[in-house]
Amino acid sequence: MKPILVFQTDFTYKEGAVSSMYGVVKSVDRELEIMDGTHELPQYDTWSASYRLWQSLPFWPEGTIYVSVVDPGVGTERRACVVKTSDGHYVVSPDNGSLTHVKRFIGIEAVRMIDESVNRLRGKGTEEVAIFHGRDLFGYTAARLASGIISFEGVGPEYPVEEIVEHPILEPVIGPGKVRGVFEINDPNFGNLWTNIPLRAFREAGFEYGDMIHTVVCRHGEPVFDKTVLFHQSFGFAEKGAPMIYNNELMKVAMAVSQGNFCEQYNLGYGPQWSVEFTKD
Repeated sequence: MKPILVFQTDFTYKEGAVSSMYGVVKSVDRELEIMDGTHELPQYDTWSASYRLWQSLPFWPEGTIYVSVVDPGVGTERRACVVKTSDGHYVVSPDNGSLTHVKRFIGIEAVRMIDESVNRLRGKGTEEVAIFHGRDLFGYTAARLASGIISFEGVGPEYPVEEIVEHPILEPVIGPGKVRGVFEINDPNFGNLWTNIPLRAFREAGFEYGDMIHTVVCRHGEPVFDKTVLFHQSFGFAEKGAPMIYNNELMKVAMAVSQGNFCEQYNLGYGPQWSVEFTKD
């Protein structure tokens, strides 16, 4: 069976970019199966691209080729690449920080720079286009790899995995009865905020389901949320409209409002400026 192609971008569906990419794939090989990750990533946000890639990639079959295109440096000297992960997937992406979480938490076995002299769309008036590598480079190369026209070695020259561009990943501070971390991403549809604190570490600090935990959120060091809230497995354990702490799908501590929107209700966001501290009452 040919590999599945999965795409995530910040393109949205408001114009024809996604359709053009998929047209290129089908022009290479009509048998290739294309699936969507998301096309609603925040514009230019390579951190979110990296996080969402890590969030979903392990759940796709081995051999899947994941195309991730959030590319504010398109057309410049940043590398366009394909990586082979330690668990047998391939990722086609600009090397601009979008591979941070895959490298850190999954592992990258090898990385190759896309050779544009071979693996670039030609003959459709695209030769002078520098701003649509999603179509002309990433989608085209992914299709050639999935169809078997090229092997991984045929992508282009290999370069050291150590040279892959990475975002810094902040680590939580764990102590008896106290944990401090940051909100590193959101759940945009429901307004939940996900921390960088693993559930395992939270439990090691002494927290258990059913605890009421003093929670302080700061922005740039200034408190903006200070409440004692319930920690439990799922949203239904909290009263409707109440904030709570829960274990998210990635086994990390997160916060939500039961049947509400935590971000909107308390005007909160994510990023290194958003710290959160949990302490036993």
